[in-house]
Amino acid sequence: MNTIIQLLNNTGFASLTFDNVIMLIVGALAVYLAIAKNYEPLLLLPIGFGVIIGNMPYMTGLPVGVYDNLASGNPQNSVFSLFYWGVTSGIFPPLIFLGIGALTDFSALISNPKYLLLGAAAQVGIFLTFIVALTLGFDYYESASIGIIGGADGPTSIFLSSILAPKLLGPIAIAAYSYMALVPVIQPPFMKMLITKKEALIRMKTPRKVSKREKILFPIITFMVAALIAPGSITLIGMLMLGNLLKESGVTERLAKTAGNAILDTATIILSFSVGASTQASTFVTKESLLIFFLGLASFCLATMGGLLFAKFMNLFLKDKINPLIG
Repeated sequence: MNTIIQLLNNTGFASLTFDNVIMLIVGALAVYLAIAKNYEPLLLLPIGFGVIIGNMPYMTGLPVGVYDNLASGNPQNSVFSLFYWGVTSGIFPPLIFLGIGALTDFSALISNPKYLLLGAAAQVGIFLTFIVALTLGFDYYESASIGIIGGADGPTSIFLSSILAPKLLGPIAIAAYSYMALVPVIQPPFMKMLITKKEALIRMKTPRKVSKREKILFPIITFMVAALIAPGSITLIGMLMLGNLLKESGVTERLAKTAGNAILDTATIILSFSVGASTQASTFVTKESLLIFFLGLASFCLATMGGLLFAKFMNLFLKDKINPLIG
């Protein structure tokens, strides 16, 4: 009998808690949404499976979880802790930006610089949520990290949080990627509420053709201007524009394909999985995490409304109307 009890104590069942069960259900739900509903499967599936792996109970002292490393007193670093180090150190987000840049065509923005105003207006959600988070007791760094969820940019949320509020990285990253995946659910109600049928049917003027010289100069000039205005953006904007320059130069096609496919996919898999695995029940199921999810949703909704309403405002002064839905 003692042997059986000892055997059970060495299994995960002995450490299974109610919080673990909750998180396992959350992970399974994320996987279901990715497969059955096709909600951002490239992100939600590895995140969901990471949540499942990160919340499987195991014997204390076994180097398995993302937090089991030498710094926490373990005899060795777990493999998952090394993956997670790539997240907390800020390595993976810039690699993802490199790949995104290699896949992005900025022709529409170059031919219509006024679209920059739409992007700026959408950031209203970030600033309003920052203020609300401060009133709820979060400090300046934490509030900034929470507010950035409204930018609908998972890698940026992770990069900023890893620097300003590392202890909130897990819930912020999960919130950011979850709301990105749920864009088809979150945004349509606001579109129907704020945009008339007539506005939704606006056919925009075909943008002018952008020359190759403009496409090459754009990433170089954009990076220099952004770096001078906000030096903190050098890492992410630099990698984004490097990827775009590889694409538009016409002489580094192989590098552009590698950045936009192999590097982007690899970084996305490891980052998404690591973020999911970091949501261990002991550190994730807290009142603070629930507040972050609520504030993140508010930031996302406010950003959506800001872009839509500002597009309507711009149309009051434009001869060639723009469709507010692009806001």
